[in-house]
Amino acid sequence: MLKPNVYSILSSVAENSAIPSSISMTLGTVAVLALFLGITNYRSGEADPGPAQHHMSETSDPAAAGRPQTTVRPISCEPLPNVPGKSLTVAVVDYPPNAYTPRHRHPGSVSAFVLKGTLRSQLEGGPAGTYRAGETWFEPPGTAHLFAENVSKTEPAELLATFVADSDCGPLVIPD
Repeated sequence: MLKPNVYSILSSVAENSAIPSSISMTLGTVAVLALFLGITNYRSGEADPGPAQHHMSETSDPAAAGRPQTTVRPISCEPLPNVPGKSLTVAVVDYPPNAYTPRHRHPGSVSAFVLKGTLRSQLEGGPAGTYRAGETWFEPPGTAHLFAENVSKTEPAELLATFVADSDCGPLVIPD
């Protein structure tokens, strides 16, 4: 399902860096498990996603003017027993046609997986990228996420986001 294979990437990184392969494999297992559990709960409809939360209620970004905003639907937030003080939160981010999310940050690490549609996204210091269903990107804690947008003006898009952050299951987005 995932391309390229998460395990092969992490093995390659471990072989070419100071990261022991056992840690890389553990991180890979956590990432794949989080993705699987998030998709399973999302697709089964069993999880109560709770109230929808908007990424931003107000913005001064001219690119966002008149465009729909994204909506975050939390699926779960679970403490990580092997990482004291941290939790794993899984959420679906809905992008209506032509939706735009202005500059913001996240308090923890974020792994983003496009469920459907095509999104453009850019992190500070990097180029804008286009991501289609089945593709991913990673956001280190505190990195400025310059924007994310649904490139289609007619079709919605969805993103599965997994966050590793402080265990209070608090805000997932920090406006910039």
